[in-house]
Amino acid sequence: MKKRIVIFASGSGSNALNLIQHYKANQMAEVLMVFCNKAEAGVLSKAQAEQVPTRVFNRHDFYETDRIIQEVSALFVDVVVLAGFLWLVPAAFIRAFEGKIINLHPSLLPKYGGKGMYGHHVHEAVLAAKETHTGITIHLVNEQFDQGEIVFQTAFPIQAGDGLVEVEAKIHALEHQYLPIVIDGFLNQ
Repeated sequence: MKKRIVIFASGSGSNALNLIQHYKANQMAEVLMVFCNKAEAGVLSKAQAEQVPTRVFNRHDFYETDRIIQEVSALFVDVVVLAGFLWLVPAAFIRAFEGKIINLHPSLLPKYGGKGMYGHHVHEAVLAAKETHTGITIHLVNEQFDQGEIVFQTAFPIQAGDGLVEVEAKIHALEHQYLPIVIDGFLNQ
């Protein structure tokens, strides 16, 4: 029986699309739906082009009701993947899916995590600090931004002359390579 995945995203959706295509190809699991907190986010058109249903929700639905918990529960998911999802996950949602929520973060946590640390903001901070390495972290989600148990990390050296564009490209390559592998392993536990 196929494992069941939902994705929460806020942005362009390159990692969501990568996961959708990965699971269409290997048939081990299926992305059932993409939940998004921004009606204009690129992830919505990418998911729809792959015939994956989408659901746009607002702060009220997520933080002040159990509507999103009920919708995700009705899908009997094995894992909830946060792929570029920018809101703090409420405690009630975490309790409902304890140990089943995984986040992808574009730095080597615990460095460069927390509120406001996403996308180019992370890479700019890494470069400003003159770090010699950066990478990605995949972790379980708890009630604090980017502080859940680390499941996987991988790094690369920052080369002389690497700027924001180069670091972002290398981060995206790692995300696209490793997120499906880590989710596969998580689903096979």
